[in-house]
Amino acid sequence: MSAAQLYTKYTRVWIPDPDEVWRSAEIIKDYKEGDKSLQLKLEDETLYEYPIDPPGSELPFLRNPDILVGQNDLTGLSYLHEPAVLHNLKVRFLESNHIYTYCGIVLVAINPFEQLPIYGQDVIYAYSGQNMGDMDPHIFAVAEEAYRQMARDEKNQSIIVSGESGAGKTVSAKYAMRFFATVGGSASETNIEAKVLASSPIMEAFGNAKTTRNDNSSRFGKYIQIGFDKRYHIIGANMRTYLLEKSRVVFQAEDERNYHIFYQLCASSSLPEFKDLGLTCAEDFFYTSQGGDMSIDGVDDADDFEKTRHAFTLLGVKESHQMTIFRIIAAILHLGNLKIQEERDGEVCSVSSEDEHLSSFCSLLGVEHSQMQHWLCHRKLVTTAETYVKSMSLHQVVNAMNALAKLIYAQLFNWIVQHVNQALHTTVKQHSFIGVLDIYGFETFEVNSFEQFCINYANEKLQQQFNSHVFKLEQEEYMKEEIPWTLIDFYDNQPCIDLIEAKLGILDLLDEECKMPKGTDQNWAQKLYDRHSASQHFQKPRMSNTSFIVLHFADKVEYQSEGFLEKNRDTVYEEQINILKASQYQMVADLFQEDKDPVPTTPGAKRTPRINVRSAKPAFKAANKEHRKTVGHQFRNSLQLLMETLNATSPHYVRCIKPNDEKIPFKFDPKRAVQQLRACGVLETIRISAAGFPSRWSYPDFFNRYSVLMNKRDLSKSDTKQICQTLLKDLIKDPDKFQFGRTKIFFRAGQVAYLEKLRADKFRAATIMIQKTVRGWLQRARYQRLRRATLALQRHTRGHLARRLFQHLRRTRAAIILQKQYRMLRMRRAFLRVRSATLTIQAFARGMFVRRIYHQMLMEHKATILQKYARGWLVRARLRRARAAAVVLQSHWRRLRARRQLQALRIEARSAQHLKKLNIGMENKVVQLQRKVDEQNKENKLLNEQLSMLTSAHSSEVEKLKKELQQYQQTQQGDGKQLLSLQEEMEQLRTELERAHSEREVLEDSHGKERDLLRKRICDLEEENALLKQEKEELNSRILCQSEDEFARNTVEENMQMKKELEEERSRYQNLVKEYASLEQRYDNLRDEITIFKQTPGHRRNPSNQSSLESDSNNPSICTSEIGDTEDVIQQVEEIGMEKAAMDMTLFLKLQKRVRELELERKKLQAQLEKKEQESKKSQVNEIKTEVTSEHEDFAYNSLKRQELESENKKLKNDLNELRKAIADHATQNNSSNDVQDGYNLLLNQLKLANEELEVRKEEVLILRSQIMKAAQQKEESISPNASWPNSDRHVDQEDAIEAYQGMCETNRLLEAQLQDQRREHEEEMEALKNQVDLMQEELEKQQQAFLQTLQLSPEVQVEFGLQQEITRLTNENLDLKELLEKLEKNEKKLKKQLKIYMKKVQDFEASQTKVPVERRSHERSMQVAVQRKEKDFQGMLEYYKEDEPLLIRNLITDLKPQAVSATVPCLPAYILYMCIRHADYINDDQKVHSLLTSTINGVKKVLKKHQDDFEMTSFWLANTCRLLHCLKQYSGEECFMTQNTAKQNEHCLKNFDLTEYRQVLGHLSIQIYQQLINIAEGILQPMIVSAVLENESIQGLSIVKLVGYRKYSSNAGDSSYSLDEMIRQLNTFHSIMCDQGLDPEIIQQVFKQLFYMINAIALNNLLLRKDVCSWSTGMQLRFNISQLEEWLHGKNLQQSGAAQTLEPLIQAAQLLQLKKKTSEDAEAICSLCTSLTTQQIVKILNLYTPVNEFEERVTVAFIRNIQKQLQERNDPPQLLLDFKHMFPVLFPFNPSAITMDSIHLPASLNLDFLNKV
Repeated sequence: MSAAQLYTKYTRVWIPDPDEVWRSAEIIKDYKEGDKSLQLKLEDETLYEYPIDPPGSELPFLRNPDILVGQNDLTGLSYLHEPAVLHNLKVRFLESNHIYTYCGIVLVAINPFEQLPIYGQDVIYAYSGQNMGDMDPHIFAVAEEAYRQMARDEKNQSIIVSGESGAGKTVSAKYAMRFFATVGGSASETNIEAKVLASSPIMEAFGNAKTTRNDNSSRFGKYIQIGFDKRYHIIGANMRTYLLEKSRVVFQAEDERNYHIFYQLCASSSLPEFKDLGLTCAEDFFYTSQGGDMSIDGVDDADDFEKTRHAFTLLGVKESHQMTIFRIIAAILHLGNLKIQEERDGEVCSVSSEDEHLSSFCSLLGVEHSQMQHWLCHRKLVTTAETYVKSMSLHQVVNAMNALAKLIYAQLFNWIVQHVNQALHTTVKQHSFIGVLDIYGFETFEVNSFEQFCINYANEKLQQQFNSHVFKLEQEEYMKEEIPWTLIDFYDNQPCIDLIEAKLGILDLLDEECKMPKGTDQNWAQKLYDRHSASQHFQKPRMSNTSFIVLHFADKVEYQSEGFLEKNRDTVYEEQINILKASQYQMVADLFQEDKDPVPTTPGAKRTPRINVRSAKPAFKAANKEHRKTVGHQFRNSLQLLMETLNATSPHYVRCIKPNDEKIPFKFDPKRAVQQLRACGVLETIRISAAGFPSRWSYPDFFNRYSVLMNKRDLSKSDTKQICQTLLKDLIKDPDKFQFGRTKIFFRAGQVAYLEKLRADKFRAATIMIQKTVRGWLQRARYQRLRRATLALQRHTRGHLARRLFQHLRRTRAAIILQKQYRMLRMRRAFLRVRSATLTIQAFARGMFVRRIYHQMLMEHKATILQKYARGWLVRARLRRARAAAVVLQSHWRRLRARRQLQALRIEARSAQHLKKLNIGMENKVVQLQRKVDEQNKENKLLNEQLSMLTSAHSSEVEKLKKELQQYQQTQQGDGKQLLSLQEEMEQLRTELERAHSEREVLEDSHGKERDLLRKRICDLEEENALLKQEKEELNSRILCQSEDEFARNTVEENMQMKKELEEERSRYQNLVKEYASLEQRYDNLRDEITIFKQTPGHRRNPSNQSSLESDSNNPSICTSEIGDTEDVIQQVEEIGMEKAAMDMTLFLKLQKRVRELELERKKLQAQLEKKEQESKKSQVNEIKTEVTSEHEDFAYNSLKRQELESENKKLKNDLNELRKAIADHATQNNSSNDVQDGYNLLLNQLKLANEELEVRKEEVLILRSQIMKAAQQKEESISPNASWPNSDRHVDQEDAIEAYQGMCETNRLLEAQLQDQRREHEEEMEALKNQVDLMQEELEKQQQAFLQTLQLSPEVQVEFGLQQEITRLTNENLDLKELLEKLEKNEKKLKKQLKIYMKKVQDFEASQTKVPVERRSHERSMQVAVQRKEKDFQGMLEYYKEDEPLLIRNLITDLKPQAVSATVPCLPAYILYMCIRHADYINDDQKVHSLLTSTINGVKKVLKKHQDDFEMTSFWLANTCRLLHCLKQYSGEECFMTQNTAKQNEHCLKNFDLTEYRQVLGHLSIQIYQQLINIAEGILQPMIVSAVLENESIQGLSIVKLVGYRKYSSNAGDSSYSLDEMIRQLNTFHSIMCDQGLDPEIIQQVFKQLFYMINAIALNNLLLRKDVCSWSTGMQLRFNISQLEEWLHGKNLQQSGAAQTLEPLIQAAQLLQLKKKTSEDAEAICSLCTSLTTQQIVKILNLYTPVNEFEERVTVAFIRNIQKQLQERNDPPQLLLDFKHMFPVLFPFNPSAITMDSIHLPASLNLDFLNKV
């Protein structure tokens, strides 16, 4: 393809720019061969002429189409060159905020200088298990690729993280290790992954420091090997360090700091344990204050120090060792503050013995003060003859002191690394490992020394390994696709490496010069010039004789030779080391022991680590300095070892880029970025890719993308591969520009852009054609609209004129008609007014005459009534005055007599004899009072009879009046005489009624007087007791009201809190159950590894948790699952020993303990209400106890009564037991029905005899009590004041006297209690009589009032009122009779129920007696009997023998297949198990119930464990477990569960046992089964979700294909693709299985709610992490797929499950992809629509949005900023992704069954012949 075809008008190119490196421009004139310039237009619309002179110079780089910009993989760009790479990175970083980009196998990571929410646990789980090219670039994707390759290929892996300081190497390596720690968690309790992560704070504190480029720069290189076992769980780790920058300990540049640990220790110096260190703030020490700035923004050194100490503790570093480490750090700080005194012009120096810093240094390190003071300023010279001690100059002393400080710190750093490795070491054999290399990138500064030379040398080696690996992958790809290829010429830096490390290379000459006694840096530089001046990679600067230039792969670097020899020698004086070896602290002395190397490798240069290299020679003495290895030699050996390790692994590369030096978030400096891209090898990767076939397309993707360029004849073919080949041969004439592989098409650079240009031209031509046609159609349509409008206007105008004429004629005619009608109406209204006035005058005149006559008659009638009432009132007033005077006289006289009697009674009451007389005559008085009450009742009856006679007479008179009134109404109105006669008759009737009332009042007064006398007598006897009781009741009522109000308020509040806590506790509890099940599974997996552990030597833990086994097993509230687990533990202990079992069961038992604690807390919460009620009752009881002595007497009486009843009950129980034994023995001898009936009759006779004996005993007790009372009375009468006891002269024992006195007290109390009972009965009777009298008085008063009211009314109204009163009376009587009838009916029903219950008990007793077997019958015979009796009297119980229980569990649970009971009643095993439990309850065998339930639960667990991945089996046992739980509730006998039971079902309830605890255990088991069911379903659906929901093309024509072929370097096999129909079929399978097995509908709804939430979470997370699916077409396709799922829910009647609501975030994401994204109105619409998406998710989708073609515009940055501004007020959670592992709390609502137990049939296929039907 010629340049003239490519460089045409409107083509965009890249031109160099001094500020932005590369700048975009557009060609405005076609280029022709031979042109000396190119006419361009820049982005700011300025014209620019790009010179092409001389003609051989290259044309500018072509720019990729906008459709290709922002790709995840740089190698996917059509034009591969530096400006394309830089622009793609810039667009992704600034516009989309994507910091990760692939470049082939390299992950380019740009430091955002901001914390991003893309590293959480949810993101880790999202990338886990995904292919490297399926998701957006991420460090987790690289880590997952390494982890999968290790597991698949069983080959060790390495992740090489490189970059300059501040680029984010350490953070990237930390996140990679976090991924491995999360995905490959440890298989044991050692928590090795936590220790691996805990090593980071320690290494950062001791190896990181603030630099001008980075606040947390790693000043050493490290390679961490994370070891895995055969199951690919982390078992340990190992760390190797490289080139620690020791010079930072003694020197820091401006605005830099020393290592973090120094500042952390100074910030915490105020702590009590650090007061002995003598530290102050960091500004006071020379080694920490040289940089000037002592703090870092946003960093708290004291807080970081606490994290460091915690990490030490987690890694097992002892507290004493930690203190020694901090002492050494403090000693280094004191060493830097020593004041050196110079003498003799600086030739001799000394240190004062009183220097406090020297004292602190010596005391902290435990060395001798005088020795250290001397040898700091002197050195020893050893010759062959003698030894000299020489003073050192000031410069030498400072150098030696700094070297000592660096040595101490380096040795301490090595010691820490060694102990970290010990903490991470494991005795388990390592199967494979993944190494993470965090190493410095290529460095070049203004002054480059030995440190930069070593760093760049290491990067040369790594780059060589990187180049060879990339070339190898390219070669493998070509060979795999079987395409011809030629050798690609790539940059080989082996000559540069040979220049450095070959024989007589730079390092060899440096070591040789170091061996010279008088070797200098200048001599070494001169040797380099002489030796390597002819090398291509070596140059000599023109203006310097002490520096040299090395041409590295990234850039040429000029090194200053000054200091190379000293840093390479790393000289430390032996005398100072010997002093430290003699330290009194063992750890300090151990730091300087010469175990492996002759001298510790702690050179006085930057970044020089201690590297333990294996040596074949024995260790030499430290005095032989010439035999020590130099730093360069050690570094070369360690680097060679590292390269061997990397070459033995599969490498993965992460290149970190620092976007700017100001550390500003999301600022991109092109100059700095290009410099690092060149240095890290990214551009070399691009060059290698561009030299071959960088663009690769699969045949289907190419066909879908470029089918628009094909003709119809080619499209009709069926072979896609042949169609693509034909098309390419027609479009691209040069066959070298593409190659056809087996599955892919390979293109040279630029060919995809050319195809995109052809495709765009095709679309552009089609667009022009469409626009032309549409515009013509629009013009024609406009003309037609105008013509139609003109015709319509004319038509409407003519019609309007015609309508106006017609309206005028119609109005004229209407006016004439209106005038005629109006005139007629006016005349008619005048006539009607005159007529109505005449009629009104006549009516008023006639009414006036009639009213005058009526008023006259009314006044006469009222006058007679007033006279009658006035006369009657005067007579009654005289009577009342006389009666009141008589009553006053009587009351005064009676009060006088009462006072006299009261005085006499008080005198008598003071004597004991009176009380006894009262007690003697009390019975007679009670009898007299009872007689009086009877007489009063008789009188009341007589009065009632009289009253009824009066009422009957009154009713007869009323009837007569009614009849007369009717006659009167029938006849015409008579004259006034008849009215007067009627009035006279009415007055006579009234007088008779008044006489009857007066007689009744007299009777009532006499009755009331007698009743008052009785009341006074009774009140005198019990006045004091009544007052006390009233006060007690008032106090009790007040206390109860207060306590009830407070209790009600407290209970309401507590109930609300308990409801809230219940939901949280339920979710937490179910999570605990889930963890418990997973731990149970992990425990079983560990059993297989026990034999391996037994064979592996090493340290084992002490069984500290052994005692917990015993304590847990003795817990009475332990569930059956725990019992089963402890039995497994005991078996394990017997097999492998208690030590190992206890160690493996630690977590398991802790979790069990936690579950039990939660159960106890729940029970405590439930018991709080009962406790409060009991407290209120106790308070009432305490008040009652403090009351009067009468209540104490009641208590004594009750205690005696209770003792008597207990003794009688014991006797009756003994008799019953004897009778039962006798009947049972008799039944065993003879099973005939007559004998059973005789035994039953015998039992009834015995019960009757026992009842008769009980009555006889009670009568004897009463007789004895009366005899005791009589004897006591006779003794008291016979005793006189002067009399003496007949036995007084005898000696009486004190104990006998006390017993006699107590007996007398008890008899007195008993008698008093009886008297009080009689008083209470009498009071109740009197109150009842009083209530009856009050009711009668109220009725009389009502009748009197009604009668008086009727007299005042007219006769007609009187009659009506009387009728109403009679009707109301009759209705009230009817209501009373109905209530009485209802009560009688209720009592009758109760008695019938009791009779049925007793009859049922009798039948059960007879049946149980007849069912007692003499010997066990065979199974066949028992089954025959059951079949014969099934239809008659099967009671819904199944009997089995204890020895058949394992067979029952095996046939019904262990070996049962769901298909075996598919044709029977759903949940048949649950019903069978309940019938067996019911029989065990019926025979009252608690051991059988316990054993059966325990075996059932353990059997279900074993089945589920065996079928962990079987959805059908898990669903089957979830349904049966829930049904068994419902049966235990439904037939528990609790009223709340029996509301929907039938009468037959109520007969099947349990009688003897409360199985609440087992219901709780079954609830736990149901939760575990539900969680296992969800896990199985999720495992089946999870691989389908992404391809079915996001990638499935349900709507044909919406092609969801990547714009360019992604180059997958992973060798993973392509995942199988699933369609939406397949996923819906799978959902149908789940639904049908659960419905067929009888699972509750509520549980089915919860299952699908959980599954649909997982579908939503996984699909949305994948959408948020994939750029290729964030397009308009994907949104359309996604919305259609979701609608299919919603239709499926509607078809299965699952709308109420809440599953559709869980899809709301995914629906809104699909709508967001389809909405317009340009204006502010669009932004408001998006904000109002996407309420279920968080702000981060909305912005992420907008950043990922990719146009499908070049005609669609991208989402602008301004639009995204507008969205963020509008969503600022939202309080969204910080996480980006949804937690797809979140599980909703499950609820098992009570669902009773309508099936009765006696209707269930046992199929023969179950082999349950040993079960007998009862």
